[in-house]
Amino acid sequence: MAQASALRETPDAASSLGDRIDRMPVTPTHRRLTAVVGVGLLFDTFENNLSGTISKVLQEDFAFDGTALKLMLASAFIGQFFGSVLLGRVADRYGRRRAFLINLALYSGFSLLGAFSPNVAWLIVTRFFAGVGIGAEQSLSDCYLADVLPAKQRGRYTAWAYTLAFVGVPAVGFAALWLVPLSPLGIDGWRWLFVIGSLGSAVVWVLRRNLIESPRWLAANGREQEAEELVSRMEAEVPAAIREQDRAQLPAPAAAEAPGTVSSPARAARLRDVFQARFRRRTAMLWVFCTLSVVGYYGFGALAPQILAARGYDVVTSLGFTAVSFLGYPIGALLTVPVMERMERKRLVALSATVMALAGLGFAYAGSAALIMFFGVVYTLVSNVFSTVSHVYLAEQYPTRIRAAATGLAYSLSKLSAAALPFILLPVLDAHGPGPLFGVIACVMGVLVVTVLAFGDRTTGVSVDRD
Repeated sequence: MAQASALRETPDAASSLGDRIDRMPVTPTHRRLTAVVGVGLLFDTFENNLSGTISKVLQEDFAFDGTALKLMLASAFIGQFFGSVLLGRVADRYGRRRAFLINLALYSGFSLLGAFSPNVAWLIVTRFFAGVGIGAEQSLSDCYLADVLPAKQRGRYTAWAYTLAFVGVPAVGFAALWLVPLSPLGIDGWRWLFVIGSLGSAVVWVLRRNLIESPRWLAANGREQEAEELVSRMEAEVPAAIREQDRAQLPAPAAAEAPGTVSSPARAARLRDVFQARFRRRTAMLWVFCTLSVVGYYGFGALAPQILAARGYDVVTSLGFTAVSFLGYPIGALLTVPVMERMERKRLVALSATVMALAGLGFAYAGSAALIMFFGVVYTLVSNVFSTVSHVYLAEQYPTRIRAAATGLAYSLSKLSAAALPFILLPVLDAHGPGPLFGVIACVMGVLVVTVLAFGDRTTGVSVDRD
């Protein structure tokens, strides 16, 4: 304990709790929190790719038309828009942990109800309310990890969380490939997919009851004693977490934060704060970025089975191609781990978005099954480099007192954009085919790249407590 206390009893003893968190090495508590958040995100990615993956199956089972298909694909994303905004406010006002429990309870309950859908209207409604629950999952996770992880390891460990998370994408692909042709216990296979998502989220809800609250949030809301106890507990783990010879080489406190900044109570968060002069350019860039990013990301994930069906492949074959392509998601997130702290975030965003655009065009014009799967894997692999760094970058933009609400507001725009995708991209696919569809996606990603490079801030290794 004496050695752990030494981390505080240095010339910077008056520095904020945020400083102490930022210079701390990664502890067992950090690893456990990252794992629990990652498992929760796994079911988020399972949910986000579920409707698109089995869209052709549902269309055949319920015999609904193109309008109902678009509403079914859009309903969960519309719900996620409301969830991102509302639960982001809850997280800033009542705490990250409480918001986590609310969002998982909503998702788990309504996903289970969706398994019993007797018609497409029931399915659309339950997907909407499940979306409200799951809508804040990624932005809450991003903010929570930004709050608790040390600055120099923030990107790397968030990438580990998303590596675990994106196992959910091939999981839903292969689960659909396995269950859709079957009727276990006389129940349609696709209904079991909803049950799996619901029960998995219920398990995560139990795990998250043991999450600690964010020390930064506690300190920013006048609960310094609780924050002090949590940070001290993590510091007490340091002797077991690093070798003796490394302890003298702990990073110096971050210079970007003035002493006492985090530990004093802050006024209540207000969403209009994002339009203050010091945040205005940042907010505009993020809103454009979030609106456009899902065009490339969900444009493939949600529409891949439809694209393959348009090229003449049957449902089971297209599910097989989709499942193989989805293997790129966790691999891409894993590849982000070693490069996250070595390359400036906004440049990594721009590079991965450019490769996504090129791989999408390759997927659209591929002339054989082997090339389709190759470009599909490349696309999903690179898109998850893009997605993982995007989540880290988004959570690094605002200070603790408004982080969850401001991030949730920006992130909610991506959900509106995703909800609009079926109404925008499916008509292009139906009228012109996969080539022009991915041409549109490539143009959108080009605008995103220019926006981020021109207006984005550098954030790698910088304290999240900065204004």
